[in-house]
Amino acid sequence: MTMPAAPEVADVQPRRRSVGYVLLLASVAALGGLLFGYDTAVIAGAIDYLEIHFRLGPGGKGWAVSNVLVGCMFGAALAGTFSDGLGRKKALLLAAGLFAVSAVGSAVPRNLTELVAARFVGGFGVGIASMLSPLYIAEVSPAHLRGRLVSLNQITIITGMVVVSVVNWWIARTAHDEAWNVATGWRWMFASETLPAVLFLICLLFVPESPWWLVKQGRPSEALAILTRTGGRDRAEWELEQIREAVAHERGSLGELSAPGMRMALVVAVVLAVLQQVTGINAVLYYAPTIFKASGTGVTATQALLQTAALQVVNLAFTLVAIRVVDRAGRRPLLLATSVAMGTSLALLGAGFALKLAPGWIFLFTLGYVASFAIAMGPVVWVVLAEIFPTRIRGRAMSVAVVALWIACFAVSQSVPWMFKRLGEPITFWSYGLMCLVAFVFVLRYVPETKGKTLEQIEQTWRQRASVAEDGGPGI
Repeated sequence: MTMPAAPEVADVQPRRRSVGYVLLLASVAALGGLLFGYDTAVIAGAIDYLEIHFRLGPGGKGWAVSNVLVGCMFGAALAGTFSDGLGRKKALLLAAGLFAVSAVGSAVPRNLTELVAARFVGGFGVGIASMLSPLYIAEVSPAHLRGRLVSLNQITIITGMVVVSVVNWWIARTAHDEAWNVATGWRWMFASETLPAVLFLICLLFVPESPWWLVKQGRPSEALAILTRTGGRDRAEWELEQIREAVAHERGSLGELSAPGMRMALVVAVVLAVLQQVTGINAVLYYAPTIFKASGTGVTATQALLQTAALQVVNLAFTLVAIRVVDRAGRRPLLLATSVAMGTSLALLGAGFALKLAPGWIFLFTLGYVASFAIAMGPVVWVVLAEIFPTRIRGRAMSVAVVALWIACFAVSQSVPWMFKRLGEPITFWSYGLMCLVAFVFVLRYVPETKGKTLEQIEQTWRQRASVAEDGGPGI
C-alpha cells in the first residue's frame, strides 16, 4: 500500500527547534561510533610497546591486536537480540558500560590473558554499537534528515580514530624515555578511553527510546510523544502510521535469503564485505606505527605515532569527500576506481620496501592507499550493503554480511605480524594489492548500480539476474 505524502509543516519555529533536538539525539548516539573508532584504533599506538612489555612473538602480537574483533563478532551477532529485548537505548547503555569496563581493564593487566579479556569486552561493545548507533539515529530522524544524520555515525567512527591517534602520540611524546612507554605509557593509552565512554553513558541517560521499538512493544502513545518532539506535531501522526505499517510488514525470515535473487544478493553482500577487509585496510591502520618504523632506521616510535595521526586525518578528510560524491558519481564507478587506486598504491608500497626507498616515500604511498580506501571501499560498501536487500529481510541479511566482515577483519589483523616476518613487507603488500584486483573484477561483474533506484527496483534486478543464471547465463 502506498502511504500518503508527508504533510506540510506550517509552523517554522517548532520545526527549527525539533531539528535541533534531533541533531542532539543523533550526536549522542554517534558517540557510540566515536567509541567504535577509538576502541579499535587505540591498539595501533600501544602494540609495539605491548610487544616488548609482554615479549610477544608474531602470533601473540597478532592476537593482542585481533582479539577485540572476536568480541565484535559476538556483539554484532547479538546486537539485534539485545535491541529487540531491551530496547535501543538500554542496549546502547550496555555498550557504553562495556567500553568503560574495557578501558579500565585494558589499562591494568598483569599479563596478556587479562589484556585479551578486557579487550574482548570492549570488542563486544563495539559490535553492539556498530549495529545500534546508526539504527537508533535512523529511527529517531525525520525522513528528510535521515541520510545526513546516519552519515554522522561514519564520520564519528573515523573521528574516534583520529582522536585516539593524537592521544597516543601525545602520551608517547611526554615520556622521558621509551622505557616509560614500554612499562606505563601504553596503559594510559587504553585508560584514555574511560572519559568518552563515561560521557557516552551519561548522555544516553537523557535521550528517549526509539519510537520504532516503542511501536513494536505496543506503546504507540509514547512513540507519538517522541515523534512530536523530533518531527513537529503536524508530522507526528503521519510518521506514526508509517512506522505501524513498516512494522506490520517486518516478517522476513532467514529462509527468504535462500530464495532466487535474494541468495545472489546475499552472496554479493558477503563477498563485498570480505573484500573490504582483505584488501588490507586494517593491516595498514592497526599496524601503521610498525610499518613506518620499518621504513627506515631514522624513524622513531614517536615520529611513527605522529605519522599515524596524519594518516587518520587523511582517512577522515577523504571519508567526508566520499559522503559528498557517492550520490553523484554512483556506487559502482567509485568502487571500481578505488580498487584500481588502492591496488596501485599497494604495489608502490611493496616496491618501496623492496627497493629500500626513503621513509618519506613509504609514508606517501601509505597515505595514497588510505585516501583511496576512504573514497569508496570504506563508506560506499556500507551504502551498498544497506541498499541491496528488501526492507523485510535487510536486518537479518546485513547481520550475516557484518559478521562475515568482522571474521575477515580478524583474519587479516591476526595474520599481519606473521606475514611481515615470514613473507616480508613487499610480498605482504603485493598480496593485498592482488586482492584489490579481485575486488575490481568482482564489482565489475556482479555488483549492480543502486544509485537512484528504489528498493523495489533493486529487488527486481536480483530476480532478473537469478532468472538469467538459471537459463545458463552469468550469475553467482
